[in-house]
Amino acid sequence: MTRPFRPGELALLVDSRGRQYLVTLEAGAEFHTHTGIVEHDEVLGESEGITVRSGTGARYTALRPSLADFVLRMPRDAQVVYPKDIAAILQLADVHPGVRVFEAGVGSGALSIALLRAGADVVGYERRPEFAERATANVRTFLGDDAMARYRVELADAYEGVAGDGFDAVVLDLPEPWRVVAHAERCLRRGGTFVAYTPSVAQVMHLRESLAASEFELVATLEVLQRTWHVEGQAVRPDHRMVAHTAFLTHARLLGPVPGGLKLPRTPG
Repeated sequence: MTRPFRPGELALLVDSRGRQYLVTLEAGAEFHTHTGIVEHDEVLGESEGITVRSGTGARYTALRPSLADFVLRMPRDAQVVYPKDIAAILQLADVHPGVRVFEAGVGSGALSIALLRAGADVVGYERRPEFAERATANVRTFLGDDAMARYRVELADAYEGVAGDGFDAVVLDLPEPWRVVAHAERCLRRGGTFVAYTPSVAQVMHLRESLAASEFELVATLEVLQRTWHVEGQAVRPDHRMVAHTAFLTHARLLGPVPGGLKLPRTPG
């Protein structure tokens, strides 16, 4: 079933060269570009895929933005987690409807949006008020008011501790995630997952040392690389540019002492 665009909704306007623009639709408003003005009223009431023209005749196709579209173009006060890493985090943290996730370092809310859309209940800690406000606004913009019932951002420092327990997953985007390992042991349920997003090798080393001395097991670190391909007729080859390293993802499971004194391997497989 197609849904017409309504005021307050987001629209992704794509021009003839594939350039994309994120617009919040409002009755009587205008989108100004180098090719002229696009009237919002030309999009409102129409279905996805409609083509509208600017004042100079340039064509724009209107679509609803995907999560990846929004993450890369949304208002931000901090660097966002890249979509390729968000996808991996959702899998590593085993996020599905009903899970309770503790997130620290919410930034501009990119990862929060993905966690909530996957069905999680999220408690986020953020030290900077402007980041907390931005994250909350971005969640509301993309997911609507209904999602706010499952999202709470507190102005708090995860290094100092985590209130509550029984979380199914802990997801961290912090400079020093090793300082949260002990708190994660206390707030996670047994079998819960721990995932940390860290850009540098030095961070990974410190974190792995802390995890090795903890009750976490099945520890592993990976990175996700994204390479697109050029496909034009018989000319098929990898693109010269790719989205390579953005961060390392370190994940583990809280198992605690294993009955019988056996020790599980530090990495899976």
